[in-house]
Amino acid sequence: MPSYSLRINGRTRDVAAWDASQPLLYALRGELGLTGAKLGCGLGQCGSCTVLVDDQPARACMVPVSSVAGRRITTIEGLGTPEKPDRLQAAFIEEQAAQCGYCTSGMIMSARALLLKTPRPTADQVKEALAGNLCRCGAYVRILRAVLRASRE
Repeated sequence: MPSYSLRINGRTRDVAAWDASQPLLYALRGELGLTGAKLGCGLGQCGSCTVLVDDQPARACMVPVSSVAGRRITTIEGLGTPEKPDRLQAAFIEEQAAQCGYCTSGMIMSARALLLKTPRPTADQVKEALAGNLCRCGAYVRILRAVLRASRE
């Protein structure tokens, strides 16, 4: 069984994979217990599994674990804590942007990538950055408000 050294949330972690094509999502959730990224469609289309790889949004269900060895991976667990949430997490709370919550970590991670690149985005830029993240509850207006709020803080 191959093993890979991953840099996740500022720590180096070794993970065993059944083969080089094992999705990163399975290593995060199964072996490392990082369950913030969700398995939604399994096809990279819904965004619920979004993490950052070198500050770029990536669908963890589609990224082979072998392709991210040595790269910088950030999951929702690497942003803030319940006691001290990240500014995006705090804005989602303030704007009540999470309904069922299944899409929330993916939305936040995609928004984080946007804010790293464009600190003061327009509403249209936020919509474009989040276009690949689906919310079945339809909380898009509150999510948009939350990202814009975080960009001002």
